[in-house]
Amino acid sequence: MSTAVHGELGDTERRTMLVRAVIASTIGTSIEWYDFFLYSIVTGLVFAKTFFPEADPTTGLLNSFGIYFGGFAARPIGAYIFGHYGDRIGRKGALIATLLVMGIATFLVAFVPGYNQIGIWGAVILTFLRIVQGIGVGGEWGGSVLLAMEWTKTFGRRGFVAAWPQFGVPVGSFLANLAVLGFSWALTGNQFFIWGWRIPFLFSGILVLIGLWIRLGILETPTFTKILAENKVEKLPAAKVLGRQPKSVILSALIRLAEQTPYYISTAFVFAYAVGHLKMDRNLLLGAIMGFAVIEFFCIPFFGHLSDKIGRKTMYLIGAVTMIIYGFVFFALLDSHNLVLMVIGAMLGSIPHSMVYGPQAALIAEQFTPRMRYSGASLGYQLASIIAGGPAPLIATWLFSQYKSSIAISWYIALCAVIAIIATLFMTEYSRKDVDEEYSHVGD
Repeated sequence: MSTAVHGELGDTERRTMLVRAVIASTIGTSIEWYDFFLYSIVTGLVFAKTFFPEADPTTGLLNSFGIYFGGFAARPIGAYIFGHYGDRIGRKGALIATLLVMGIATFLVAFVPGYNQIGIWGAVILTFLRIVQGIGVGGEWGGSVLLAMEWTKTFGRRGFVAAWPQFGVPVGSFLANLAVLGFSWALTGNQFFIWGWRIPFLFSGILVLIGLWIRLGILETPTFTKILAENKVEKLPAAKVLGRQPKSVILSALIRLAEQTPYYISTAFVFAYAVGHLKMDRNLLLGAIMGFAVIEFFCIPFFGHLSDKIGRKTMYLIGAVTMIIYGFVFFALLDSHNLVLMVIGAMLGSIPHSMVYGPQAALIAEQFTPRMRYSGASLGYQLASIIAGGPAPLIATWLFSQYKSSIAISWYIALCAVIAIIATLFMTEYSRKDVDEEYSHVGD
């Protein structure tokens, strides 16, 4: 679609396109996160026994989380690849590709034979598919955020609009937990552990077809169309942004330590800790994590909106400070062995997480000049996977095995939040600025 055609859109038509872009971003992101979180949940519940049955429980869990980490390690690769094409050929094309890559890999997980069928090769195949998953999700986030954010006409709503693709995270988490909970409840005995866990992975094939149909019907963003019309497309945007805006990439990764580290401890490691160590009922915990997701349905858009009022950095700093406190409260409630308090603890993290995750999309995306924005935002966001989300369950498992206490994990969360606070202070506040024009300080 040409710049002239975009320019001819009236306010009503533009609002319609904005709504369609937000819906397409949110639904597509929900499907991709369903795929990713489904793997996370099943890792803590099933994979250690299915693919590493001869290892002791701790070693088997570490091996499973090692494969889990592989998906995170691959996410910066996906960010680089799809960021390059997202800045070269457009947000829409890159997003369709990420959906297919992620969905096909998840669907195939359902057919991976266990250790009893093909030995260690089952874990090898699982690792490969997890890496492919990571590549797909690595390119998804940046495009989804830009597809929504770049249709906004004024800066006063960018935080709220950009928060909606973030909304896909709790939706994906809710659906993944619901699928596992439903089949775990419906199947008797060990049927879920033997074969029932594969069924939710099969459903991803249907979800991908739905997401593909929705994304094929959207238009390219006005911002990218303008870049095309003005012949400002970068030949090597992913490489260029690392040379031109390295500070923004690094800071974007570091601020996520306050969000990603506690999130994957409270939604992935918690299954091994609460079910395996504290003997909490598996289905009760799944229900609590679903409650976590439902609370975020409301909190993520709200805190994105609040960042439009008080500023991205201010909102993010409040959330990061709150996260320090939450790390200690979370494990104190779990360790109480009181079922009511344990459920509250499992759900409580939704609030501090939403406080940082709501404004995070706009905060990161706004740091980068438009012609390199897909690459820069994706790389900054996904590099955190190596230092935060990916190693978090591994480090938490190791800390607990060494110190036999959850307090060490709480201090780990606090340390990550402090680093994020310092990084946030060094970022630029763009919440009241125009981000459609190229940034003069970046240069050619």
